[in-house]
Amino acid sequence: MSLGLQIVWFKRDLRTADHAPLSAAAASGHPVLCLWIYEPSWPQAPEFDASHLEFANECLESLDRSLRNLGNRLVTRVGHATGALEKLWRETAFTHLWSHEETGPDWTYTRDRAVAAWCRHRRIPWSEIPQHGVVRRLRSRDGWADLWESRMRQSLLPTPHQLPAIKGIRSDGRRTPRDFNLAPSSKTRQPGGTENALATLDSFLSHRAINYRRGMSSPLSATSACSRLSPHLAWGAISLRSVVQQSDAALHHLQSIPVSTDPSIKPWRDSLRSFSSRLRWHCHFIQKLEDEPSLEFHNLHRAYDDLREAATNSPQGRERFAAWSEGLTGFPMIDACMRATKATGWINFRMRAMLASFAAYHLWLHWRPSAVFLARHFLDFEPGIHFPQFQMQSGTTGINTLRVYSPAKQAATHDPNGLFIRQWIPELEGVPAAWITQPHLMPASLRIRANCRIGHQYPAPIVDDTSARRHALDAFQRLRRLTSVQSEAKRVYLRHGSRKEPVRPEFSRTTTSPPPAPPIQGELPL
Repeated sequence: MSLGLQIVWFKRDLRTADHAPLSAAAASGHPVLCLWIYEPSWPQAPEFDASHLEFANECLESLDRSLRNLGNRLVTRVGHATGALEKLWRETAFTHLWSHEETGPDWTYTRDRAVAAWCRHRRIPWSEIPQHGVVRRLRSRDGWADLWESRMRQSLLPTPHQLPAIKGIRSDGRRTPRDFNLAPSSKTRQPGGTENALATLDSFLSHRAINYRRGMSSPLSATSACSRLSPHLAWGAISLRSVVQQSDAALHHLQSIPVSTDPSIKPWRDSLRSFSSRLRWHCHFIQKLEDEPSLEFHNLHRAYDDLREAATNSPQGRERFAAWSEGLTGFPMIDACMRATKATGWINFRMRAMLASFAAYHLWLHWRPSAVFLARHFLDFEPGIHFPQFQMQSGTTGINTLRVYSPAKQAATHDPNGLFIRQWIPELEGVPAAWITQPHLMPASLRIRANCRIGHQYPAPIVDDTSARRHALDAFQRLRRLTSVQSEAKRVYLRHGSRKEPVRPEFSRTTTSPPPAPPIQGELPL
């Protein structure tokens, strides 16, 4: 076999452009083998769904096409990473392993530590290169935002001109859900692959982004107003740096055009500024999981341990969780969003926050089971964003304002005519718009005319909105007054809090410690 063979191990970075490990391996002057491993730990993970595998396979097919255009191909293997690498080393005697750093769920963290030990045993150098703005072994959040900016301003790495293939290496081909004894996904979802990622970005920056700021909060308009890049970024079909630079370039171009010559310029600018700020929050949240991997399982602020466990594990808690996960809570906006998510793999951010908030406060459920359930159904599941966000929306960080959403108010604001609700809850098709957010309050005569018998066609609310919210807020208010809770909140803030404007939802960057009792409020714009 060729001396000095380089292995590029693809994980959540399924592209050839702006791919540092691939560029470095190609520049080494040695032959390169491109590898993907179907690891059994992945489909066994609680957050896995068949739609994830199917989307990843589409990204792998796109990656393979790109590699073949370079004279190479993608080699796949099935098995645990260390075993697959050992077999490949025995076949090829490869001398270097390249990959991007990964901030993933616990099974990937465990896997990477095992691979590092294997590399040390075999004396194989393993070069892990940052993929975006997340900093491994970060000592302090001070200066992190500037470091993020400097990484995003680096020149995009071009695809290598050529990458000659290594002949005679076996590939295991694609693996589908059925290969793991799983049923195929029934979701109507976005397709994967770099071509689709680039087309999605182009359509957003060329015409859809004008409605981003105005339309991202409503599930009716968000489907087209939002960028829809999240699954492509989660699987690395396009690099975050590429999206940041192209969106900033589009914004710079708009800023050069006087508003007086075109009134539509202002909403364009406002939307792209808002989008750019959210790109910057992407790595801010992933950095939290990188710095404290245990937050996937445990409360970031440990004073909230045991707050909801007993209620979650009780028969009533299990019934509430089942109703929430099935879209049968009796709160139409909650149920419509849950059903839409399960059918398509996507819902906009405000509705995600509402689903998490409702489970945590109204139903008084621990965030972990709810987070895992939605992780399975989000096509764009990104653990470094998902778990910190779920803790933030559930109030267990200790440093964020509590957001307790009113489902009826969210419906009245973002689905005033009940179009979204009726789309996903056909049981309520005949309910007048005036009653669509709270059909249980309809007069009996209207229920008959609407063919909507509460408790039969559609359930009554499983909790009382007002009393459930009050119970949750009172419990948190009591905890947050304790000196020990305030002290722990300071530790959490110093490790994870933002240091640069805009700081919502963190404290002001001029604050050296969190306030004694972080304010408890209702909804804030997201």
